[in-house]
Amino acid sequence: MRALTFVPGRKGTLDVEEVPDPRPGQGELLVQGLAVGVCGTDRELDRAEYGWPPPGRERMVIGHESLGRVLEAPEGSAFSPGNLIVGVVRRPDPEPCGACARGEFDMCRNGRYTERGIKEIDGYASERWTVEAGYAVRLDPSLESVGMLVEPTSVVAKAWEQIERIGSRAWFEPRRLLITGAGPIGLLAALLGRQRGLEVHVLDRSPAPGLKSSLVEELGGTYHSSSTLEAFHDARPDVIIECTGAGQLVIDAMTTTSPAGILCLCGLSPGGRTHRVDAGVINRDIVLENDVVFGTVNGNLRHFRAAAAALAEADPGWLERLITRRVPLSRALEVFEPADDDVKAVIDLTA
Repeated sequence: MRALTFVPGRKGTLDVEEVPDPRPGQGELLVQGLAVGVCGTDRELDRAEYGWPPPGRERMVIGHESLGRVLEAPEGSAFSPGNLIVGVVRRPDPEPCGACARGEFDMCRNGRYTERGIKEIDGYASERWTVEAGYAVRLDPSLESVGMLVEPTSVVAKAWEQIERIGSRAWFEPRRLLITGAGPIGLLAALLGRQRGLEVHVLDRSPAPGLKSSLVEELGGTYHSSSTLEAFHDARPDVIIECTGAGQLVIDAMTTTSPAGILCLCGLSPGGRTHRVDAGVINRDIVLENDVVFGTVNGNLRHFRAAAAALAEADPGWLERLITRRVPLSRALEVFEPADDDVKAVIDLTA
């Protein structure tokens, strides 16, 4: 069968090659791969910024934003042939830390977790793959063409879970939400915000009108084409979800929320850049207003399930418009060079 493989830690090794067909082990599903999404993590792996091969091997299959259809399922499992599924990305370490031992492997303390397509386990970018039944999530049939969005949605499902937990420390009825960044994570965070009935604002450098602004407006949100938060200094949001990793935006967001506001950091900032900040002002604002700033990444099984439920409630046409490039597996390398108008790139594993 064909698979998209690479050598972790070496640039220029990404290639479509023939690999042995997988054989399901005890308790595993055999799955026909339908598609995988490509994100910044995959492009960083291709650039050899990180990545860990399976023990004893050089090459590994990439891909963590999965979508597949069950071919074979073990007796007694919750799955049947024909079910549409996605696979969870992370696995707890073999000798689990306290968080992993309690099913919170997205919050691993010792770093010895593994991840499909990223760290020590083959990913999902192959024509067939296997997955443990306990790490698979069944999807509504309506998500057949967009189910690879479950993984990025799981990241924001976790973010919302954490926001709501933090808010519950006191009276919490947020009204105004700001998302910085209109990539897939930002737009999906906006979708979940609208599903919660919030007034949603999305800030991005892309000009309006354009695809990103129209996607926000179709949600009933307001799009702001800008790289600063000046427009929010007076009517400050109750919650900010920062999805760009842009250093100055991160710093400014810390003092832009309303009292008892929550800033969730989802974007990763590159190192090696410095910014002039008044740390005293930031500290004073956060302390006196009881604000919270926290970071989040990854998702566990319940976040994948919450993501699948959220996408099943969304407008299918809106979800389809998030996918701006869809290429066959034979041309998979094309989507590792992002285009200016990209939102989400997808590799069709059946073509």
